[in-house]
Amino acid sequence: MFDLETMQVIGWLIVGLTLTLFALTSGFDSGVGILLPFIGKSDDERRLALNVIGPTWDGNQVWLITAGGAIFAIWPTVYATAFSGFYVAMLLVLWSLFLRPVGFEYRSKLTSQKWRNNWDIGIFIASFVPIVVMGVAFGNLLLGAPFHYDAIFLRMEYTGSFLQLLTPFALLCGVVSLCMIIVHGAAYLSWRSVGVVKIRAQKALCLFSVFYIIAFALAGMLIAYKVPGYILGTANTASISDPLANEVTRQVGAWMMNYHVYPWMVVAPVLGFLGALLAIVSTRLNRIITAFIGSCCIQIGTILTAGLSLFPFIMPSSVEPNHSLTVWNSSTTLHSLNLITLIAVIMVPVIFIYTAFVYRRMWQNGPLKESDIQRDRHIFY
Repeated sequence: MFDLETMQVIGWLIVGLTLTLFALTSGFDSGVGILLPFIGKSDDERRLALNVIGPTWDGNQVWLITAGGAIFAIWPTVYATAFSGFYVAMLLVLWSLFLRPVGFEYRSKLTSQKWRNNWDIGIFIASFVPIVVMGVAFGNLLLGAPFHYDAIFLRMEYTGSFLQLLTPFALLCGVVSLCMIIVHGAAYLSWRSVGVVKIRAQKALCLFSVFYIIAFALAGMLIAYKVPGYILGTANTASISDPLANEVTRQVGAWMMNYHVYPWMVVAPVLGFLGALLAIVSTRLNRIITAFIGSCCIQIGTILTAGLSLFPFIMPSSVEPNHSLTVWNSSTTLHSLNLITLIAVIMVPVIFIYTAFVYRRMWQNGPLKESDIQRDRHIFY
């Protein structure tokens, strides 16, 4: 198709697309799960919230698996380094996600309020923990991970620990991640429900949109004036999977370099801020679909901001900056990139088409009401 450098950028775009689709789809499922213990005061109200996402939560999880598979296929070195270095964090995400399917399936098996409350907590944990951990992980990518490679065998050595990931800036990124997902979940719940649950979801949407704006702006200021970033001086773009062929410098404000060289990139953070403002204003005007579009803009803008700030870095090294993993030194072969791109070009439109069809058929039934839950208790979660 194209030369190696072009295909490496296309591979970067494919990974970014899968992560964005995960946030856009599974994001509102997780957002509703996080809000569940607080937005539903009675069992019927909580069942209403759960069944708003009931038809979609399991299918949307596929995008997380797809994103992991894309990283494995396109950046095998990054996959090996990240999944080894962040092993405890990955297990924390995995084990918390185990609670989601059993929480949905077993919650309504008994009518005991204590039984159902415990499963509500399980669903909350399964939604809260992965989102926060992923945000903290992105924060650590911006800070740099403590790893380096053996010069002879290219064996990766990770010198950090799980607790060292929990720095103030990384936790702030976790807050940004949490707020944007809660806004997305609240917007979807406002759209697909009625009554008191919808009213509470609208209040949560406005509140966490404000929190998102504050946290996102604070993170941006820290990146610009406090957090050391990385600048790639020279790199052998013709040599794949060679993490030692870099010349990298580290300095405060380096993550803003791309925005100075390519001013159009400022569209990404602006999209995040405008999406939050649109969500707030639209909710006040009771234009719920527009508010949901605003929450989608938040997801796209935030992920795009992180990706454009890092580019061409994927996983910088804080202990040996020259060993940092970039788009140029971490990709698979040109033949594999061509094959992956061909599969993506064929499959992504197909997935979009059947997903749009399913959602359209589902949304034709209108918003879910508490009376629907009460009338068909044996059908709903």
